[in-house]
Amino acid sequence: MKRKSMLSKVPEVTLYFWIIKILCTTVGETASDFLNVSLGLGLNGTSVVMGFLLLAALVFQVKAQKYIPGIYWLTVVLISIFGTLVTDNFTDKMGIPLEASTIVFSVALALTFAVWFAYEKTLSIHSIFTLRRELFYWSAILFTFALGTASGDLMAESLGLGYLVTGIIVCAVVVAAIIAWHLGLDPVLSFWIAYIMTRPLGASLGDWLSQAHANGGLGLGATNTSALFISAILLTVLFLSVTKRDLIAKTLSNDLPGKQPKGVFLQTAVVIGVLVIAAGLGYQWRHAKLQIAAPGTAAAAIMPLGDLSEFRIIAENSLTMVKSGDIPGARNRIKDLEKSWDFSEPGLRPKNPQIWTVVDKSIDRVLTQLRSHAPDSAACCLALGGFIAQCRGLCK
Repeated sequence: MKRKSMLSKVPEVTLYFWIIKILCTTVGETASDFLNVSLGLGLNGTSVVMGFLLLAALVFQVKAQKYIPGIYWLTVVLISIFGTLVTDNFTDKMGIPLEASTIVFSVALALTFAVWFAYEKTLSIHSIFTLRRELFYWSAILFTFALGTASGDLMAESLGLGYLVTGIIVCAVVVAAIIAWHLGLDPVLSFWIAYIMTRPLGASLGDWLSQAHANGGLGLGATNTSALFISAILLTVLFLSVTKRDLIAKTLSNDLPGKQPKGVFLQTAVVIGVLVIAAGLGYQWRHAKLQIAAPGTAAAAIMPLGDLSEFRIIAENSLTMVKSGDIPGARNRIKDLEKSWDFSEPGLRPKNPQIWTVVDKSIDRVLTQLRSHAPDSAACCLALGGFIAQCRGLCK
């Protein structure tokens, strides 16, 4: 039985689509840092605020009877930020390793696609004109953003590849998908591969632009980077709203079930297999290389994590600011500690995983106190003092 026809709820896949998509993913990374750290909302506060905003945007998007650029892309921006926060909560609040988060979100995305296809017999975004398909679509989008954040951070930070190298690797995968599409790869499969991979690409671009020079970035800061990309998104969406260059004008009817191109399931299995094997081998190679680089000398027993003076100095600066009543300054300075520690993780953690975990938790306590809704000076001083003493004790 045919369902009632209506206009498509998503844009046509054009160059503008991919430009805004990458801009949105970059904003998802930098805006999350801006709200969490620069505005001092904290991870919990930012998650709650963005969750409510995303829910409101989804209500407007679902109620719309056709594709409206402003509503659609606002939803994408918000889901990008929220997807980043989901991964950050897994990592920072729950202590789940990025390896586990990457696997969890990969499985969740695969299950979403499987259930979506089981019900609708198509994963084409040109068929998003029923409520159920739209809900499947946005669920998949959320998991692509969470997965992209986890995999991007895993590559750039945990495996120490850096933001630029990570971006180049992801870009190479996207280019390979485009070439494969021209050579006969199923267009729906090609689209979702590119869509998933542009998330870590945008996240790496955002981190590369916003992070300090010492952490491998260009030092623009989360505020400037977010403002730059949000402005670009607004201008592009305004252009599309006026010109309607990305509008799927024709009325769509329900896709015929069971009309999949010959060999698409085999293509999907082969592509997934290649990506999983390549990712697994790459992870093992990089992890082994980091293990070899870890010191095994007698000095490691005296300084198990090496020289921690860089982190201690940042904490001492922050402590001085707290004691002088400059909580906002201390909160801003402590960002350097968080980023430097995360960036140094690939080199420090293999030296002594147990001690690294202890110090990591000590830094988390410092961040929690300084980023609380109403920071208590005494509690901040206690957390900072404990971390400083810990650094000195490990470097004797």
